[in-house]
Amino acid sequence: MTSMTSDFDYLREDLVRIRHDLHRHPELGFEETRTADTIARLLESYGLEVHRGLGKTGVVGVLKRGNGTHHLAMRADIDALPINEINSFGHASVTDNIMHACGHDGHTTMLLGAARHLAGQGKFSGTAVFIFQPNEEHGLGAAAMIEDGLFEQFEVDQVYGMHNIPGMPVGHFATRGGPITASESLFKITVNAQGGHAALPHMGVDAIVVGSSIVNALQTIVSRKLDPGLNGVVSITEFGTDGKRNVLPGKATLSGDARALTPQINQRIEDSMRQLVAGVCSAHGVSADVEYQTIFPPTINDPTAAGAACQAARRLVGSDQVDGDCAAKLFSEDFAHMTAAKPGCYMLMGNGTSGSHARALHSADYDFNDAALLYGCGFWVTLVEQQLVN
Repeated sequence: MTSMTSDFDYLREDLVRIRHDLHRHPELGFEETRTADTIARLLESYGLEVHRGLGKTGVVGVLKRGNGTHHLAMRADIDALPINEINSFGHASVTDNIMHACGHDGHTTMLLGAARHLAGQGKFSGTAVFIFQPNEEHGLGAAAMIEDGLFEQFEVDQVYGMHNIPGMPVGHFATRGGPITASESLFKITVNAQGGHAALPHMGVDAIVVGSSIVNALQTIVSRKLDPGLNGVVSITEFGTDGKRNVLPGKATLSGDARALTPQINQRIEDSMRQLVAGVCSAHGVSADVEYQTIFPPTINDPTAAGAACQAARRLVGSDQVDGDCAAKLFSEDFAHMTAAKPGCYMLMGNGTSGSHARALHSADYDFNDAALLYGCGFWVTLVEQQLVN
């Protein structure tokens, strides 16, 4: 434990208690009423100005010190996932089929710890804004808070977010300027062919054959349509038809997921998909409908904000535990809506390399690592005190 992190040792017991309570009582997106009540009550007890109901169940705390004119916002996500927890430890979820399988209980707790420390002994001049966002998992909460006037009601110069990463050692941090997480787009392709008797395929057009050709054609988007130096993913995840045992299907539905690190690559994927589907269907004399909806835009870190985040992390844990030019991640993050509205940075922090702490996010046996709580809390405090000066 570094000397900088040990400054927050007095918070350890309370933070573990808060985190375990949140983990036991998970709530899904836009249903986080108990969670929001807990957050608001604690922020008020620390002496912050508290605002509730932004984006339905979102909570915002405001802390002002001195005469500084800068405003820095920090965001934590608060929702859980529809997963049945299989862990057997004492703080496991008490609600069937809902659990904190992504560490949002830890993210919330770390930001609460920072609010408590800064309210009690913070050395800064300016305004710190603590954003507790609902419904990150479905990509709806950030937009809902923004639409409710988040950045009109609360002046913000920069906004920062943070997420734990299983497999990265505790006490390590990583980020980068530019794209840090990918967009997520959901697509659905409906092939309208001509069904018929399985013994007379020449009298119709088999939707399975057409759909299979589309599956193969879509594999060329990443391998042949995109610049090899740029990342993208196109995955077919469902393939259904209206065929029966001896009936050739007249309709096939293909659904899937696409990822990209820039809006331009995402548009290239969509355009190529529509072109390939139209070409395959034309060759078979049938038609298809293509739906393509981008749920999460890519998260783009402002280079200046990313530099500030790395500087704060290095002050906390030392340079050898901070990667300021990590590889971008192909998962998606609702925080993207906030970095699209304000300059900001999304920081990654280690959750551990063994046991439930190294399980993949969204696994039924994942758990946030309590050993990471003081590092996350310390990062937020260090960032505020670094950025908010007279």
